[in-house]
Amino acid sequence: MDFHGQLKHYRERIEQGLDRLVPPATTRPTRLHTAMRYSLQAGGKRLRPVLVLAAADACGAAIDALPAAIAIECLHTYSLIHDDLPCMDNDDLRRGHPTAHKQFDEATALLAGDALLTFAFQLLSRHYATAPTLCAALTREMGDAAGSEQLIGGQMEDLLAEKKADVTAADLEYIHHHKTGAMLSAALVMGGLCGGAHDQQLARLRIIGRHLGLAFQITDDILDATADTATLGKTAGKDAQADKTTYVKIHGLKASAEHAATQTKAALTALSELAGETVFLAALTTHLGTRSH
Repeated sequence: MDFHGQLKHYRERIEQGLDRLVPPATTRPTRLHTAMRYSLQAGGKRLRPVLVLAAADACGAAIDALPAAIAIECLHTYSLIHDDLPCMDNDDLRRGHPTAHKQFDEATALLAGDALLTFAFQLLSRHYATAPTLCAALTREMGDAAGSEQLIGGQMEDLLAEKKADVTAADLEYIHHHKTGAMLSAALVMGGLCGGAHDQQLARLRIIGRHLGLAFQITDDILDATADTATLGKTAGKDAQADKTTYVKIHGLKASAEHAATQTKAALTALSELAGETVFLAALTTHLGTRSH
């Protein structure tokens, strides 16, 4: 199967998993579960769950990685719902659709995000209960990535940076590593755990995720400055309007593109040293470094 065929296959598995594993919209309270599904099923790249499935396959696919993939997509979607709230980034569009607080209301959006965060850990405990060592490792990995020293810490630093005039390149790299890179690393490591990866492979997956996360976020900064709203599926140019500190603001477009390419190359180099079938992961890494949306 070629790259695009494999990517489509993974995404189809993920869509089916979301529909099957997430509570139906008819579950009481229906407004809450409708909001959860609305945000989950709005589309998107499905990058994090694809990384889980691909890493699991690369390392041997010892145990079904789909519940772990759905768990990390639930956690990621919760973070997007909260990011879009008026008290945070105050955005009206996400994945080409009205954001959850616009489609419903702020309170429902807040609770839908809370519920998705909690449900992500429920999924791990329910589906890997018969493999307690794996379950503990998956829970620890996702919990660490989503906590105050990684994802949430990166979000806090991002908000604080909006109020500072002296944000440095090092500050911005910290934000990107923690807000974006941590979750991509966690996705790869969780897939590796399901695939039966040994410690050296897991360490390599973590390094790949770190470089990939930085390349991905720099490219996001570039696209926010160069693409239109219809292409992005979210409000374009919002970073500049908010005078937000981005790679483009600090380094300019040309240097930002060069740095993204450097990080993509570093991810590919680390990937070449990973034992296993890595053709798809290499193609995905390259694809993400050259994407237009």
